[in-house]
Amino acid sequence: MNETLETLGKSVAGALGPSVTGHAVAYGELTLTAQASDVVLVLRFLRDDSRCLFWCLIDITAVDWPSRERRFDVVYHLLSLKHNARVRVKIETDEATPVPSVIEVFPNADWYERETYDLYGVVFTGHPDMRRILTDYGFEGHPLRKDFPLTGFVEVRYDDELKRVVYEPVRLTQEFRNFDFLSPWEGTDYVLPGDEKAGMKDS
Repeated sequence: MNETLETLGKSVAGALGPSVTGHAVAYGELTLTAQASDVVLVLRFLRDDSRCLFWCLIDITAVDWPSRERRFDVVYHLLSLKHNARVRVKIETDEATPVPSVIEVFPNADWYERETYDLYGVVFTGHPDMRRILTDYGFEGHPLRKDFPLTGFVEVRYDDELKRVVYEPVRLTQEFRNFDFLSPWEGTDYVLPGDEKAGMKDS
């Protein structure tokens, strides 16, 4: 199986030239790295070429690498029912550079691209309805970015007096606690309640 995928990777890379920058096989799946500007060309080839026939777009997501100049990997997962094979296509982009939409190749990319925009902030050019899909109206930030605070920026609650949902800045009801991260059964310097019974003999 891996040899077949390796051969396919070489064939796709050879056919698309500089549009595909690399390929690798791991865990029974082929991963192609491509130029972001050519992603529509690459996905159309994977869909239409007789050696590929990846007709099913399974998912589009992103991975955030904040320390990298182009911090996002946008990842496309495709399935070929004809050849019983999967392929992953990865492209790189940053916060300011939009990625071409692949809706013209796979119409079901619509909501996947909106989700990637909502959660990571990756913008897709040519998308007919580029707006949030999972977070609420007026939501600030993109919650799956590594630099997004775990507490968020606002909290939402229903106000019984106003009879509506209200948004308020996050308020922590107590300070963060300091944890020693030690197991209570080993490594502690203090006596736990009940430990005094350990030295007592059965009567």
